Amino acid sequence: MTAYAIAHLREAAPHPEIAEYIERITGTFEPYGGRFLVHGAQHEVTEGAWPGHIVVIAFPGMTEARTWWDSPAYREIAPLRSRHIEGDIILVPGVPEGYDPASTAKELRKALSAG
Repeated sequence: MTAYAIAHLREAAPHPEIAEYIERITGTFEPYGGRFLVHGAQHEVTEGAWPGHIVVIAFPGMTEARTWWDSPAYREIAPLRSRHIEGDIILVPGVPEGYDPASTAKELRKALSAG
């Protein structure tokens, strides 16, 4: 099941280390089957606030996403970003093929009626 690395990065002043990070990041996730889905795109806020930027990288599964995150190659370049850009980063699994949200609603209704 596909998994995603999602970053919500705040605005930052340009810095040579950020440029180096961007140049090198693809080489850190490609060995784990990662690929950019969203990077450098303008987003449209439709509810609430979302300052900064979003990055989404897809992986074949959570194992590959975690292995990339913990890899020596990524750990080496991560400070190039984190020294200059504040942000939140999560790893999250996608839904399985054929996922039906009605089953989630059914479980929620069951829990509500039991409580």
